Amino acid sequence: LRQRGIATGIYYPLPIHQQTLYQQMGYDGHFPVAEQMSREVLSLPVHPALTPEERDLIVQAVNELV
Repeated sequence: LRQRGIATGIYYPLPIHQQTLYQQMGYDGHFPVAEQMSREVLSLPVHPALTPEERDLIVQAVNELV
């Protein structure tokens, strides 16, 4: 996606229970879905200024990659 000029982001690299403030609570491993999602979820551009053409380019690029 980057090669096509499409910005992406990983906004939640750690689930809440693995963040520093909560680590001492010992919940590591108790939320496997949250842990998996933090490894796999990719944020795509979504905002009011996104034009239909930009949206279509993003959709096309993602469809080609999956």
